[in-house]
Amino acid sequence: MSEFVERCRREWRRLGVPDPIADEMAADLASDLREAEADGVSAEELLGSGAFDPASFAAAWASERGLVARPPSDGARRRKPLSLVAFTATSAIALLVAGVLLLTGEPKLTLRARVSRPPGLVGPLPGGAAHVHSTSASAPVEWIFLVLAIVALGFAARLWAGWRRSQPPAAPA
Repeated sequence: MSEFVERCRREWRRLGVPDPIADEMAADLASDLREAEADGVSAEELLGSGAFDPASFAAAWASERGLVARPPSDGARRRKPLSLVAFTATSAIALLVAGVLLLTGEPKLTLRARVSRPPGLVGPLPGGAAHVHSTSASAPVEWIFLVLAIVALGFAARLWAGWRRSQPPAAPA
């Protein structure tokens, strides 16, 4: 079997085309190539530009037969990474902001409680006249923000991994 047909078969396997159908398509392709060669027709004339890129030829054929989803257009391929970059950058910035807010403890909240002297009590109050308690007013919100930012970054990583796997293979040099 020709190298071209074998590379098409590998691409069909990568795309998830069932083996019996891939075998049938490979046999048809090999037969067409043999007939064209016997008639003096080159593979380029028979297959067009697909003769130089077996992976693209195989993907297009499988797509035309309805065996795999159509590959995205070049415009869609360019837009997806830009949206992933924006989502990833926003998630990273949210993570940094949440971390800085938690580390600095801003904004601070100070609670002062004045204790009034009960009637009939003479002398100093036990523990002083006022109780002061300082804490971060937004710590629960900051922790929630931090967890959401981490989840968003994990989701972005999963999207990047899925997007890279869905890219068509690079043409050999």
